[in-house]
Amino acid sequence: MAHIQLPAGMPGIVGPLSYSPETAKPLLELAEVLLRSPNTLTSADREMIAAHVSYRNGCDFCQLSHSAAAAAHLHGNYELVEQVKVNPVSSSVSDKLKALLAIAGKVQQSGKQVSAADVALARERGATDKEIHDTVLIAAAFCLYNRYVDGLATWQPREPEAYREMGEQLAHQGYTRDRFRETPIATQA
Repeated sequence: MAHIQLPAGMPGIVGPLSYSPETAKPLLELAEVLLRSPNTLTSADREMIAAHVSYRNGCDFCQLSHSAAAAAHLHGNYELVEQVKVNPVSSSVSDKLKALLAIAGKVQQSGKQVSAADVALARERGATDKEIHDTVLIAAAFCLYNRYVDGLATWQPREPEAYREMGEQLAHQGYTRDRFRETPIATQA
């Protein structure tokens, strides 16, 4: 049960966003820019960074919804997304993305964990300053989103299948649409 009275049957971040539309708008706009705006990192890469950070933070709603969005960008390749979430070093993504995921993992612990050597390795593997910047910002933003969802003790389905339709919508329709008032995840019993 949520710590405050949230709209009934709305999972994860959807309940708090519906509860507070004035804060929902900038939070959703930030997610749209970070995960879907034109960028040299693909939307799949950025969604995997969000899923990886959310997995490390133990936020079921965020890691499962962003895993589903990443997989939607990757034509249903959930196996790759799981590899990246759990152990990016042994995953089959590019060395550049592995270096960026390492930076994201350090941001998840504390921004001060990111070292000059981490940044140098990312650059050596082809990351631009903009990609390093965006990785740090995605990781920091998802720490905020994860704590928002979990700090209010929102209802979160734990079955990955419950997030597939939402992932398709996030990947192909985005984050700023009014559809967050209604979610494709079945309502809480």
